[in-house]
Amino acid sequence: MEQGRARAEARAPYASAGPSVRVPEQARGEHTHSEPLAPRAPVQRHSVRGQILDALRAALVDGELVPGEVYSAPALGARFGVSATPVREAMQQLAVEGAVEVVPNRGFRVAERGPGELAELAEVRALIEVPVMLRLARTVPPAHWCALRPLADATVAAAAVGDRASYAEADRAFHRAVLALAGNSQLVMVADDLHRRSQWPLVSNPVTRRADLLADASEHTALLDALIAQDVAVVQSLVREHFTGAAG
Repeated sequence: MEQGRARAEARAPYASAGPSVRVPEQARGEHTHSEPLAPRAPVQRHSVRGQILDALRAALVDGELVPGEVYSAPALGARFGVSATPVREAMQQLAVEGAVEVVPNRGFRVAERGPGELAELAEVRALIEVPVMLRLARTVPPAHWCALRPLADATVAAAAVGDRASYAEADRAFHRAVLALAGNSQLVMVADDLHRRSQWPLVSNPVTRRADLLADASEHTALLDALIAQDVAVVQSLVREHFTGAAG
């Protein structure tokens, strides 16, 4: 009996331990951008974070989020009709991608990029994508390239109306589809991340001109025509020019 009581007492400190203590969330001060943002239609609650992330990416491309400016999560949340939490989570993802930086107790500052960074991105993209496209030009049957025509047409349609956000998505979708034919998912993922970074606005030119979008979209069409024709020389010329332009 005494031995049993001793064992029970030895276990008592563990058995009587209380519930785990929750660490309170740190207070976050916020700074609202001085210029009021145009109201947007509230998003649906399903996959709110993903929808907000897409909306913020579109706002970056459109130049609505100005390089160098600081935006608070509550202010952006009010714009989209949601709480600050999904906005803050989406902004944290954009910070990981390098689109914004966290400003403690204030919010998020949109990254300021110059032409030099854009040129570096174009160079890295060319090193990755050009050899792959040239290999695919020699090996992929024309029928596979013909299947990509709707994607090329989508870039033209978005450029024609000057829809920068839609163009950015269509542009990356076309490049992803081309590279996917190489059968290397890691290649597609890395190239798409570099491509997305190249679409963020420059501090000196926050909005891409409609004429530049049209010129870039026409290169997609010309490239697809050359791939269908299996004209490797023309493909090589077009892809190098495409990345030199650095628009898409």
